[in-house]
Amino acid sequence: MLSAPVPPLPEIVEFFGWRAAAACSGLPPHVVFSKREKEALPALMACERCPVVRRCEEAVAPAESFFDGVSAGRLWRNGRPVVRRKDRSGARRPYAAA
Repeated sequence: MLSAPVPPLPEIVEFFGWRAAAACSGLPPHVVFSKREKEALPALMACERCPVVRRCEEAVAPAESFFDGVSAGRLWRNGRPVVRRKDRSGARRPYAAA
């Protein structure tokens, strides 16, 4: 069975909107809108490979909307970016290694 070719990203975004192209689009809302880093980790990791991360931040405007959850690769609480926890050496942990 042959699969249809996937259209280029600009065509997907134009037809379905930027949310359809977001790497987190299939994640449950409780992950994307979590206030806790551990629970939000799948969404944070998805941001690392997301083709529409800038559109996400523009649309959500987390700093202007008292947003809680993940937007543009960062975890937000009440519209402020959450500082990632440090590992035992004092270095900030990358999300993919948490």
